[in-house]
This record gives sequence, C-alpha cells and structure tokens, in this order.
Amino acid sequence: MNEIYLAGGCFWGMEKVFRALDGVTETTVGYANGTTEHPTYEEVCTDKTGHRETVKVVYDPDHVSLRKILKAYFICIDPKLQNRQGNDIGSQYQTGIYTTDAESLKIVESYAAEEKKKHDCFYTEIMPLKQFWPAEEYHQNYLEKNPNGYCHITTREYELVKQLNQEGDDSE
Repeated sequence: MNEIYLAGGCFWGMEKVFRALDGVTETTVGYANGTTEHPTYEEVCTDKTGHRETVKVVYDPDHVSLRKILKAYFICIDPKLQNRQGNDIGSQYQTGIYTTDAESLKIVESYAAEEKKKHDCFYTEIMPLKQFWPAEEYHQNYLEKNPNGYCHITTREYELVKQLNQEGDDSE
C-alpha cells in the first residue's frame, strides 16, 4: 500500500471524496505540517499552528494510480485560492499535497506542473510530509455520520470523481 496526504480545504468533504474512489483502502482526517504536536481542532482553527486540515489516503497502486488520485483532488479544489476553499477561510484550509517518498514527490511535481499551466496563480503547496496528527474521532467519516454537514465540494464534483472509477487508469 502507498499513502499520500491531501489538504483540500475542509477535510470532511475531501475524506468523503477519496472514500468513493476505487483502490483507496483507508482514509484518516487530521492535521499536517504545522508547528505544534498533537494539536486539537480548536488550536488549528486559531491560525497559529500552521497545520492544514489534511486527509491521509492509503491506496493500492495495483488498483489506482497516484495520477488518478491527483486528478480527483484537482476536481475538488481551487488551486488559485490561498488559505481558503469555498466558504472556509483560514490557514488550516490551505491546499497542499504532502508526500512520504521521492518517487511520489516526483509524480506530484510533474502532475502539478500540468495543473499550473491552467491557472494564472497556483497556491497549492507541494512538499514532503513533516508530520501528521489524526484529528479527533468525531471528525473521522464526519459526513457519513452527519450527511447534512457543510462541504465546499459540490454534488457535481463528487459525481465526477465517482466517474473516474469507470475510466482506465492513468499511467505513472
């Protein structure tokens, strides 16, 4: 199994997206790349920890490529926004892709270079993962437990991600 860490605004919706993608075997929402250890949601919301709301995505590379995961990610985020996605504003909502190995970083950088060409500005962070702290239990699978919870990801975007399950896989 491989893993990638994706910050795409509110982690509730991002987790729901990746749980719907074939080949993803596990998701965990949490806080990545900040300056404090074991942060709480309340601390992260102060804009003082540097943490990003992030989803750890564990996937089987025999069933889904990292490129397809990145395609799903970019369907759901606006890389032109800094410290914001939808109605969520603050540094914890900064978009970012965090890797744990050199091969994944190379794939992410290549894919992001293609995405950057589509936009006048591009704020999505791309870097190695420094640390990841799982969020409190009530945040895990939040939108399954609370189907009417807010998320910036639209129904159309969810459907586009689900359609990726029907497509052939992008080669890496």
